[in-house]
Amino acid sequence: MCGITGLYLEKGTIDPIKLDGAAQTLTHRGPDNSDSFVDGSFGMAHTRLSIIDLSGGDQPLFARNKELILIANGEIYNFIELRRDLAKRGHHFATRSDSEVILHAYVQYGKDFLRVLHGMFAFALYDKTDRRLILARDRLGIKPLFLAHLPDGVAFASEIKALRYLDSAPPQIDPNGLIEYLQNQFSSGRTTLLKGYERLLPGEAVCIEQGQVRERWRYWSPLEIKPVTMDFQEARDAFDQLMETVMRQHMRSDVPFGLFLSGGVDSSILLALLSRYKDEPIRTFSVGFCDTRLADELPQAERLAMHFGSRHTAIRPDAEAIFHSLPYTVWAADELMRDYASLPTAILAEAAAKELKVVFSGEGGDEVFAGYGRYRSSILERWIKGIIAPGSGGFRTRGTLRGRWPQRLLKPELLNCLSAARTPFVDAWQATPADWSNLQRMQYVDLITALPDNLLVKLDRMLMGWSLEGRVPFLDHRVVEFGLGLPDHLKVSGRHGKAFLKRWAAQYLPEDHLFGPKRGFYVPIGEWIRGRFLSVLAEVLPRNAAIRTWFRPEGVTRLIRTCRPSGPNSRMVWALLQFAIWHHFFIDGIGQRPPVKLDPLEILDK
Repeated sequence: MCGITGLYLEKGTIDPIKLDGAAQTLTHRGPDNSDSFVDGSFGMAHTRLSIIDLSGGDQPLFARNKELILIANGEIYNFIELRRDLAKRGHHFATRSDSEVILHAYVQYGKDFLRVLHGMFAFALYDKTDRRLILARDRLGIKPLFLAHLPDGVAFASEIKALRYLDSAPPQIDPNGLIEYLQNQFSSGRTTLLKGYERLLPGEAVCIEQGQVRERWRYWSPLEIKPVTMDFQEARDAFDQLMETVMRQHMRSDVPFGLFLSGGVDSSILLALLSRYKDEPIRTFSVGFCDTRLADELPQAERLAMHFGSRHTAIRPDAEAIFHSLPYTVWAADELMRDYASLPTAILAEAAAKELKVVFSGEGGDEVFAGYGRYRSSILERWIKGIIAPGSGGFRTRGTLRGRWPQRLLKPELLNCLSAARTPFVDAWQATPADWSNLQRMQYVDLITALPDNLLVKLDRMLMGWSLEGRVPFLDHRVVEFGLGLPDHLKVSGRHGKAFLKRWAAQYLPEDHLFGPKRGFYVPIGEWIRGRFLSVLAEVLPRNAAIRTWFRPEGVTRLIRTCRPSGPNSRMVWALLQFAIWHHFFIDGIGQRPPVKLDPLEILDK
């Protein structure tokens, strides 16, 4: 796992000092080594977290008499099989790095080389002879990659922090990205919080020549997946073989690994499979919380850890520890997302990183196998919602800002964008094939919006904020193709979701655990936004300069004064708090790394 960044100018030469400075902003992603490559108007830099080929895998990597140069972030899980095949075709390898197969696959297959790569990755491949740069992102968007369109060229990076360093112009907030964050919890697709900055889409590649984007293409899309007809036994037999292949490939590592164990179905399945394929106890980590009325999953996680004999650590931070970790998590996230689960994920990452470089996590199981309750809403409910908010089949119709709150809170520039906030969901729904069911459409909408632009942002940034790699077997594209293609009746049974995965997992896990109520990481922010913290916030947030620029101060004051534990207003208060902190780091500053623990109220009162 690593950080990559670079700059391709239309003319002129690269300043190596500026390039190295951009790389320095990504050292949390790769603290083990850093190096760069410059060729006139093109330059790129890499920061490395060593996972495979610890001694010989430093980047950039070279091929074809050093005319091809590569920097990559992530893992190519089928690199052993690819390397074997390419060696038979006459290719000679200089390292044991999994990333080196990218170069040789490009030489062998040309533009089609991306289809043979199985993994999570974002990379930059530069052809010195043709002065052509290819940027690509993995199929599901597990690894991030951003572009900045500058007046004199194009910059790219794993995180916006590095782009801010390479961009000498003052940043400008994109109101469309901001309203999507406020309404949907995250911005989606190409749209980011900054004008001129975009995400590469999952499964997308771009070609850059002479400092300009010349071509884009999608080498994989869930839209290509065809529904299949099979019964449970057929599906079980196929999935047995698939998961064995996927797990064995994902477990390839030259360093020890562990698991984030929530107590839910997905992480429990991973614990069972890791324990099956590894001869020694798995290192597991779980988190719960003090000062809350609701039960957490620590008891379930601890029972599972005992059942499988894992070496387990349970963590219970209090409210102050959570709040004082907020500024660092906002900085690490790089993008704005309101997901409370960022905080427990960061706490787990901090603990795991003290002894590991790699952890497994269960993201993707709900999207791929239809586990969310929103997939099981009634036809009548979706019909009514579809009338109120048409375009997406009654799915993803309600945003956070409702009633009179938009008029009370938003200044005109944001208010004028509000109606377009649902566009990513509507566009995704409308793109699906006619032979898909509504369940498959709902899964697809989440797979290309909430998954890459929220859940995987949480996973990648919170872990990389602590120099920790996260692996997500349920998001191997082969598993996604299998799950999305399954018949509806195998995924949803009555009021129960993820039916196939649970039935399949009964060979490894107790039935009462598999069919208990779903929870997952939970953090009781709504309960904790009260007392002195809320009183001080009511004083400092409305007068914060960033808040006053985009929001009506009197509306912000009213929002905070009417905030109740676990009420809907607490989510918007949290969103505005994060925006003010993010603005401090990325608009007022250029992404400077803050202390790990810092009172957020100190930032707001500056």
